Amino acid sequence: MTVTLADVAARARVSPATVSRVLNGNYPVAASTRERVLKAVEELDYVLNGPASSLAAATSDLVGVLVNDIADPFFGIMASAAQSAIGEGGSGRAGGEKLAVVCNTGGSPERELTYLTLLQRQRAAAVILMGGSLEDPEHLAATAAKLARMAEAGTRVVLCGRPPVPGDAHTAALVFDNRAGGRRLTEHLLGLGHTRIGYVAGPADRTTTRHRLEGHREALAAAGATEGPTVHGPYDRAAGHAAVAELLARDPGLTAIVAANDTVALGVCAALRERGLSIPGDVSVAGFDDLPFSVDAVPALTTVRLPLHDSGVRAGRLAMGTEDAPAHGTETVPGELVVRDSTAAPRG
Repeated sequence: MTVTLADVAARARVSPATVSRVLNGNYPVAASTRERVLKAVEELDYVLNGPASSLAAATSDLVGVLVNDIADPFFGIMASAAQSAIGEGGSGRAGGEKLAVVCNTGGSPERELTYLTLLQRQRAAAVILMGGSLEDPEHLAATAAKLARMAEAGTRVVLCGRPPVPGDAHTAALVFDNRAGGRRLTEHLLGLGHTRIGYVAGPADRTTTRHRLEGHREALAAAGATEGPTVHGPYDRAAGHAAVAELLARDPGLTAIVAANDTVALGVCAALRERGLSIPGDVSVAGFDDLPFSVDAVPALTTVRLPLHDSGVRAGRLAMGTEDAPAHGTETVPGELVVRDSTAAPRG
């Protein structure tokens, strides 16, 4: 049921005119009254009317694209591809254009919900959520509820590289098979003869981190190999650089290190070289994602290639309704093992 201004007024025990004054900010209102009104708005999830041009339609011409960090090539490639695909629907003055707005959450669950609320108020035609999600039950429940309300209002919800959770209301979910990719990467190292393998994982509370690490552990278990040390950190170069000291302190005999992604792998490589260790002569290094710089790294990185550009394009078209959604709403997107010069058989 749609929440009305009168509902908010009743909850806050004020008149509808007072609610309007608080929300429009064009008339002085006592602080205690303002607080009651805003609390009622939050409790009822009241959505203010967006621009007048969107009121006559179920949705506006706005498409929101939520990413953790637009400066990260992982997100930048997908967001750029999605924006291009969204623009395909434009027809000049004839109409049909959509405005794609990239929302940078910085990995903050609060910012993610804030952006979704703002897009809900603007009656966004679609929203695309990119990358893994935070594994926090309270946040997942709040997000699922928000997406359900947006879907009910006519907003297309597309998940790109983000696994759905129970209660999610989505038009389509494109889910990267991070678990299988992590397994293949470690199987490759085991096949070369490595048995002492360290792992630099991403943040422990992210689905992407868990799935890639689970794949790594599955491969070790299947081969009867002992799991080496694991260090968690952000998905950035500094984390990889810092992790090497701890990994080698816990096992000085490591012959291979798997990194959470290619950016982390660059930091690992730099730290190993600073210690006089060669790659892959002394230690093999593998990344994940196959970001554009991976092939130009020295040595070129062994990694798992994810179809980031193609997935972004498909997400954009799904958001526009120009491609059919996958059966049952979810499509698994496989990765491809790419073997390059940064991995080789261990010495001796």
